[in-house]
Amino acid sequence: MAKRALITGITGQDGSYLAELLLQKGYDVIGMVRRSSTVNFERIAHIQDQVRLVPGDLLDEVSMIEILRTYRPVEVYNLAAQSFVQTSFGQPVLTGETTALGVTRLLDAIRMVDTEIRFYQASSSEMFGKVKEVPQTEVTPFHPRSPYGVAKVYGHWITVNYRESYGIHGTSGILFNHESPRRGMEFVTRKITHTVAQIKLGKAHELRLGNLDAKRDWGFAGDYVDAMWRMLQQDTPEDYVICTGQTHSVREFCQLAFEHVGLDKARAEAGLSS
Repeated sequence: MAKRALITGITGQDGSYLAELLLQKGYDVIGMVRRSSTVNFERIAHIQDQVRLVPGDLLDEVSMIEILRTYRPVEVYNLAAQSFVQTSFGQPVLTGETTALGVTRLLDAIRMVDTEIRFYQASSSEMFGKVKEVPQTEVTPFHPRSPYGVAKVYGHWITVNYRESYGIHGTSGILFNHESPRRGMEFVTRKITHTVAQIKLGKAHELRLGNLDAKRDWGFAGDYVDAMWRMLQQDTPEDYVICTGQTHSVREFCQLAFEHVGLDKARAEAGLSS
């Protein structure tokens, strides 16, 4: 009998890659989606007939209890959240309800339905915020600098708490930036690649960005969801930092993007506007 996994946030970048991975491994995949007229299924359109989509909401614990009781997954991957740092400043309460308390509701549903379920929590490098050491590790203290980061810290520690209090196989992946063609346009990587393509096609003339010297650790989303799956296969639940270990500036990213479409460095520099 195929193993069954529940993915919250299945329509997002990570959710779509994780669903693909689990299907390839023979899983029966259940995807939780909110009842909303604005849900975008574009990222999973090519596999939508292979997964089962069910309504549920991190704000509604009863809906999650019902999903767990009905479908009996052996693994749960919580990838749903209010995931934009800037938005969290304008909507701090909503961010806390979904990104923080939503984790508690899901964990409590697991506690009531089946404590043998293995649980993955999508933690974030944003929890480190004002970093205490370089590089950051699993024991680096957190100092979040946004409501999003604060909410993720709560989600992280409540996972630890349920692991220690109820024996739940709960693991958090502290992921640094991970990108792909499925990344939302509101993220800087996709803004760069999309605008550079528009410039190449003559549909745009400049790329406007902020601090070009800001550095980030960028990985590939497909690799990172593989790490999520591997975490839940471990006998003992732990927390893991997932990153490439290398940082690159926004300027470097821009130059590579321009060069990739055949525009030289000089023109690339001219195309940037900070």
